[in-house]
Amino acid sequence: MALQALHSSGVAFRKILSHFPEELSLAFAYGSGVYRQAGPNSDQKNAMLDFVFTVDDPIAWHSENLKKNWSHYSFLKVLGPKIITSVQNNYGAGVYYNPLITCDGRLIKYGVISTTLLIEDLLNWNNLYVAGRLQKPVKIVAMNENVILQSALDKNLKSAVTAAFLMLPESFSEEDLFIEIAGLSYSGDFRMVIGEDKTKVLNIVQPNMAHFRELYSSILQENPQVVYKTQQGRLEIDKSPEGQFTQLMTLPKTLQQQINHIMDPPGKNRDVEETLLQLAHDPDCGDVVRLGLSAIVRPSSIKQSTKGIFTAGLKKSVIYSSLKLHKMWKGWLRKTS
Repeated sequence: MALQALHSSGVAFRKILSHFPEELSLAFAYGSGVYRQAGPNSDQKNAMLDFVFTVDDPIAWHSENLKKNWSHYSFLKVLGPKIITSVQNNYGAGVYYNPLITCDGRLIKYGVISTTLLIEDLLNWNNLYVAGRLQKPVKIVAMNENVILQSALDKNLKSAVTAAFLMLPESFSEEDLFIEIAGLSYSGDFRMVIGEDKTKVLNIVQPNMAHFRELYSSILQENPQVVYKTQQGRLEIDKSPEGQFTQLMTLPKTLQQQINHIMDPPGKNRDVEETLLQLAHDPDCGDVVRLGLSAIVRPSSIKQSTKGIFTAGLKKSVIYSSLKLHKMWKGWLRKTS
């Protein structure tokens, strides 16, 4: 599996993991504290470490974690693990974050998501939230032998390549591709207007080209629709209507449905395949795909950020938002200087 190429043997990550209940189907670290980024996130040593923990039984996991780490939770902890899990699963993007936690001398943020909901997001792009993070290089800290989850992780990477192809010209560079892939989960994200540094995607990709290459090279080499010139770092893809229709038909279900909704005039009620066949012949195909992505990401990012006020608590939410705005301001000053 492609993600295993980035498996972490870091003792620091495993030490942090030891402070939490062990029942994890997947745990990974991501962001500027793990992979060096350019711009305002370049201070890797002091950057907050971001984790996602995937659990089969969220109620049991939160119950155990409340015993071990009561102070990590907001006022919701007094309502118990069932309410916490209900908030986690039913609001926003299906992930429950505890930010600004000091653990083993490092500032960390960790999100908890159910294995079932993660698999659905990886396969269908229901929210493209945690699935979007897994389209970029991450450090796998723990992973069990869940074949369905491993298959879904692979499918998510292949879907990211396909969506990027549809928004790129016939010939492009590796950097162009990886910038497009890294930007998928930021399409329509309101935080890119308020709170996130505008050059975030470029800052993620440029210092980490080797990691992106490691993550995606086998997928690109095995894809029959692309000529991958590894020595030159260039790619050529099939932009014929037939080629684009093949790509559109393999996109995740939720994205296909959003595209159908965008293109289907009132009263027509065409099926998805008919809409995608029409789009394959449209010179604005890539723009419609981008609109479909925005229609997925925008509501989930707004709901997830709103949920953060309750899961983090008001005080932590204000501090966390201030840190984000400070980074955006530093990025803006860097850009204008």
